[in-house]
Amino acid sequence: MSVRTTRTRLFAATTVVLAALALTACEGDDGTDTGAAAPSAPASSAPAGDQAKPSTGGSGSDDNKGTDGANGSNGSTGSDKSGGGSSGSGSSGSGSNAGSSTGDQDDSEMPGKCSASDVKITATKVSRPINHLLLTATGTGSKTCMLPPYPVARFGEAQSVPPVVEASQPHSVAGVGPGETAYAGVLLTAADGSGGEAISVNTLRIPFDDDSIANVALPSGVVVDNKLSVTYWQTSIDNALEH
Repeated sequence: MSVRTTRTRLFAATTVVLAALALTACEGDDGTDTGAAAPSAPASSAPAGDQAKPSTGGSGSDDNKGTDGANGSNGSTGSDKSGGGSSGSGSSGSGSNAGSSTGDQDDSEMPGKCSASDVKITATKVSRPINHLLLTATGTGSKTCMLPPYPVARFGEAQSVPPVVEASQPHSVAGVGPGETAYAGVLLTAADGSGGEAISVNTLRIPFDDDSIANVALPSGVVVDNKLSVTYWQTSIDNALEH
């Protein structure tokens, strides 16, 4: 082999090695050719106004969302937070109706004033204290009713009514339900004779606020003088007779 031929082969081998090195440098780790230039994107030929349309469309979408939110605040969109507020308003209305209904129910359950047809009043003489009469009012109606503060008693043909003993005023007005009782005491005459001339009576009428009148049968031998007085209606016999 001649020297010229040897040089020629070495030059060729060197050229192959250099080419291989250059190829390796141009490839990435994943084997893709990073040295290749990416094709340039073609310039858009759309007018400037058309290119602005996508941006306008996006803004329109946001506007629609805002409109939905406004509708929700008016209660037309239940899934919106504002729509939820509208539901809360509905709940408030429901609560108002419930409150109104409860108020009506409470009003209907409140006891009214007694009429003569709601109670039966009896009069009984007592041995102690002397010269006293006990009035008993028993509820005969279907629900509780409130008695007048005290019995406005008219004995016989008297044009005036006896005064009430102020010291006997209770903390609250007495009421009677079906079968329940309240009591009032009547001082008929003064024990020391200071009440003047005593007269016999055999009738007793007790009016109510609705102008109805209870006619009460009296025991025999009832006499009254100028010291005649009554107590407020009480819930116990002892309180009615202690004055």
